Amino acid sequence: MENYTSNSLTLQLEGLNVSKEYLNPVFLFIFFSYLFIIVTNVSIAILIFIDKNLHQPMYLLFCNLPFNDILGNSILIPRLLIDMLRPPSERIISYYECVLQAFTSHMFGTTSHTVLMIMAFDRYVAICYPLRYAAIMTNKMVIKLTVSAWGVAFVLVGILLGLTIRLNRCRAMITNPYCDNAALFKLSCESVFINNVYGLTFTVVLFTASIGTMVITYTKITVVCLTSKSKSLNSKALKTCSTHLVLFLIMIFSGMSVITLHRFPQYTNYRKFTSILFHIVPSSLNPIIYGVQSKEIRKFLANSFKSKK
Repeated sequence: MENYTSNSLTLQLEGLNVSKEYLNPVFLFIFFSYLFIIVTNVSIAILIFIDKNLHQPMYLLFCNLPFNDILGNSILIPRLLIDMLRPPSERIISYYECVLQAFTSHMFGTTSHTVLMIMAFDRYVAICYPLRYAAIMTNKMVIKLTVSAWGVAFVLVGILLGLTIRLNRCRAMITNPYCDNAALFKLSCESVFINNVYGLTFTVVLFTASIGTMVITYTKITVVCLTSKSKSLNSKALKTCSTHLVLFLIMIFSGMSVITLHRFPQYTNYRKFTSILFHIVPSSLNPIIYGVQSKEIRKFLANSFKSKK
């Protein structure tokens, strides 16, 4: 039965509907996934910070991903795990915490796109203009790209949530495992036409810009590699660009899965699990894929193990 209220500052989370027999396995999976995300992302960020050989634009820009993964998951996953151990009637969240969760969730997804876009620009300059790379990708340029990636995401998500918090609320049930923008504006009995239009425009613009950046940069990189007779250049392009492309495809697939399942109400439980996996899977794979592919990171780890022996 729908719970009607007026601008209540206390909301109820529906959470995950997991049967008792699967509760422990699902809880442990999410818990160890979160632990893995924190350990691997913190480790790779520290590694890049302490090793001067990794103080290169490519790795400094990549550092945005571990930070984003840690922040995005730390706001959502601990709260989700606690709620899984509570009865459904006790899964209470304040409105302000819910807004913070929604903001963090959308910042996580949007920043993942914008960071990979600036990383694509870095790879484009490195492969297509190797002689001018040092002059273009200065520390100042790295800072500008980083601020742009986070700034654009902040503005887009800020407007998205701003349009939602202006609405009066007449419901108090969040039908998701955690708060997001759609769950928040569904609490209102007012017209959400503007929210739907902006949300759709936001998604189309973000995906178009993200995919467009990848297509343009990788097309130009491919042309350079095909016309170049340098085996070292082609090898460098293959290693660094394949890593970047794999990260991008994982993120796109995860995001599209959540968006697609939103259109099928009969698959609500699948959508809930997929929305959690959207945070867990890319965040778990990012440090692994980059760590395995990066020659500098492998060399640092190998030297560290040798010194301990």
